[in-house]
Amino acid sequence: MKIKEPLIFINFKTYPEATADSALHLAEIIHDVTNEVGITIFVSPQFTDINPIISKFDLPVFAQHVDYAKPGRNTGFIIPESIKKAGCIGTIINHSERPLSLEETELTINRCKETELISCLCASNAQETESIAKKRPDMMIVEIPELIGTGKAISTVNPEVVLDAIRVIKEIDDKIFVIAGSGISTKDDVSKAIELGMQGVGASRGFVTADNPKDVLTEMALALIK
Repeated sequence: MKIKEPLIFINFKTYPEATADSALHLAEIIHDVTNEVGITIFVSPQFTDINPIISKFDLPVFAQHVDYAKPGRNTGFIIPESIKKAGCIGTIINHSERPLSLEETELTINRCKETELISCLCASNAQETESIAKKRPDMMIVEIPELIGTGKAISTVNPEVVLDAIRVIKEIDDKIFVIAGSGISTKDDVSKAIELGMQGVGASRGFVTADNPKDVLTEMALALIK
């Protein structure tokens, strides 16, 4: 799948509001907003909800994590071949809530390339951003872990982090698709991120736990294209 900008990346994490039947409800909202606004929205559900969502909706689905283990005697591991066959087009790697070493990150990126999965890498500081960008992932989400789940967006609280990340990443490989993460929850957060040069935004709690998630997502989607 060709990654088109601008886009929204929704991570369901393990919120109760995004589990089992509730995950399907949110996936339906994402499907509707995608068609109504005409933008790309990636969704990353829990592993047990991947198949139900893919079976019911035409959405680009990412796993929340994958291991670099290969098929065989690796009990308990999530291998790229499995999520690929389940219908995922990619995976999140090195999220601050599921961190990896740089060596593990590189091995996982390489396994994604072997299995033709889109690698979406998370980075939380300048050094990590540069180190990971040198491994040539397909996408990168720039985040500040302390802001995750706070409703305070990286694009408005720390715009200099966004600008520095874009500069560093694009100097290394201008083909890497760059997304603003952590705290994105309003249309203003989205507009600011795009204004700074981001190609998309990532969101989680601001959408998943909202009283009216469709209104929130619609506002964010419309802010992307204005």
